[in-house]
Amino acid sequence: MNRLQHETSPYLLQHADNPVDWYPWGEEALALAKAEDKPILLSVGYSACHWCHVMAHESFEHEPTAKMMNDLFVNIKVDREERPDIDDIYMQAVQAMSNGRGGWPMTVFLLPDARPFYGGTYFPLEARYGMPSFRDVLNGVIEAYRNRRPEVEQAAGQLTQALQRESLGIGGPVDDLNADLLNTALERVGQNFDSTHGGFGGAPKFPQPMNLEFLLRTYARTNDPRALEMVTFTLKKMAQGGMYDQIGGGFHRYSVDAIWLVPHFEKMLYDNAQLSRLYLHAWQVTNDPFFKRIAEEIYDYVLREMTSAEGGFFSATDADSEGVEGKFFVWTKNELQELLGDDVEVAVEYWGVSASGNFEGQSILYVPNDDAVAAQRLGLTVDELHEKLAAIKDKLYAARAQRVHPGLDDKILASWNGLMLASLAEAARVLNRDDYREAALRSANFIADKLVSAEGRLLRSYKDGAARINGYLEDYANVIDAYLEVYALTFDERWFVAARRLAEIALARFRAQDGGFHDTSDDHEQLITRPRSLQDNAVPSGSSMIARDLIRLAAYTGDPDFDDAARKTLSQLNAVMREYPQAFGEALNAVDMLVAGVAEVAIVGDPAESNTRELLDVVQRPYRPNVITALAAANVEGETTIPLLNYRVMRGGQPTVYVCRNFACKMPVTTAGEVETLLLNAN
Repeated sequence: MNRLQHETSPYLLQHADNPVDWYPWGEEALALAKAEDKPILLSVGYSACHWCHVMAHESFEHEPTAKMMNDLFVNIKVDREERPDIDDIYMQAVQAMSNGRGGWPMTVFLLPDARPFYGGTYFPLEARYGMPSFRDVLNGVIEAYRNRRPEVEQAAGQLTQALQRESLGIGGPVDDLNADLLNTALERVGQNFDSTHGGFGGAPKFPQPMNLEFLLRTYARTNDPRALEMVTFTLKKMAQGGMYDQIGGGFHRYSVDAIWLVPHFEKMLYDNAQLSRLYLHAWQVTNDPFFKRIAEEIYDYVLREMTSAEGGFFSATDADSEGVEGKFFVWTKNELQELLGDDVEVAVEYWGVSASGNFEGQSILYVPNDDAVAAQRLGLTVDELHEKLAAIKDKLYAARAQRVHPGLDDKILASWNGLMLASLAEAARVLNRDDYREAALRSANFIADKLVSAEGRLLRSYKDGAARINGYLEDYANVIDAYLEVYALTFDERWFVAARRLAEIALARFRAQDGGFHDTSDDHEQLITRPRSLQDNAVPSGSSMIARDLIRLAAYTGDPDFDDAARKTLSQLNAVMREYPQAFGEALNAVDMLVAGVAEVAIVGDPAESNTRELLDVVQRPYRPNVITALAAANVEGETTIPLLNYRVMRGGQPTVYVCRNFACKMPVTTAGEVETLLLNAN
């Protein structure tokens, strides 16, 4: 066992018995490299990464290759999900060295002072696919390091300078955060829309929830029917495809083709957190029960399979089981016949199953036709079809549960838990589901109890009873978002206070000189540069999410510092939002809040009483992305924790609603119809 045996990351523990003398990232490894004047071999991946497993089996478990690595290098293994700062810095370096190409596993060679000089992604044990063998790469790197050291030092110096320049903000006028920017972004996003299969671009195809949310917001603001059509068409195609787990619920990571059929089979918490919320919003907008069903199936999957006994949410499940990608999820026609008997005809027709299969001789279940078409072909009504499918799914789920499950990455990350909690809390409110409410409160309490230090600072990762690693900007941004959603669900001021406190820490610890934000705090470990990930990746950019948080907090509090900080960080992205809107969907969502304006709703009334609940439902059940809500159960005669509630009192002893903008309010009203009218005018 190497030094990784003492880590908590499931990914690092997967490599603990490699013959490679792995070190975790830290001072011990860096000091050893300097003391022995050895280059560092940095390998970065994550537990659900298929090609990470391939490279591990081929090279890191191969004794001669491991010996070569041990003799020539100081070897460091990093879980990119625990250390997004290290991943971001060295991924930028790899992309700079390879014309923008990058991915995982990431293999980077560093000088002893951690400056990169060569790198790539997956290297095969033997040369193939036009790629050199990993051992040839090792020999080439060590030859250059020993015999051409000045060239290596120069290359590392130039690359590091470029990385440090990349960390500077882009800049732009705040006045350009306007409707014209949003219209330009909409046009560019639409140009890349796949009108045949949904989504954007070709294969491989990713779900891009931030951009779809931007389109939904655009529809809410402008009533543009094409914006809504792009969302609903994409969401239906995705959920009918093999990328969606038709039996157990939840989405796989992405589709390797353009038609959403063949997925990369890992399931990530962050995808399902964002997509559950998106499907929930699509149902709010359209009232189409299809979207509600998919949202609930995702929530139920997460609560059933991805939730710890303590209430936190696990990170991921692997693509592989028994060493075979997708084995857990695929079926043969014969298997279905044995399990389902006479009902096999329904399953075969509904999920497009054939004897030859659609994936290496087996079938990934997908939905080739709408339910009405499938029902007609089977001689059933749609209701009869749904009834039969429910029983069939139960049988197949039970049978699948007997298979060897994919590996579970059971670390709990603050950022991803924030995304999931925000979605779940909103669903509990919108769908009036007590089970979702209970799970949301358990999750919120878990974060507050286990991922917040004694000093009130967020910690990144939790596993086996211990939390570790300073929180990153994305952790703060996503947990703030979640806490605000829990407040909107419960109106317990504890969660508002916690959100505001985290926002104040973020402003104090993460601000950059140009008004934007760094990804790491000012007291974080010093790396070769202080990273700033301004564009969205699989999760929203921390800078963009914190901007949206600050806009809402400004509306609750009237604090101009929150609003100013949000506008300054978004102004950094003016030019790139126009030019590359698909990389900045979350920033566009924040700009949408500025352009549409935030409607501030203050309610005075007992939420346990039906009259108050009726008013709340008018405000909170529809899709109103630019509305914030605060509630006081009784008259407020002075100032309170949430300034939006200051001096709010009932009219005539009736539950009362105040609809405001910038703390200037319309006349208070007491009926649901009056509230609806005020909110329509507010939009």
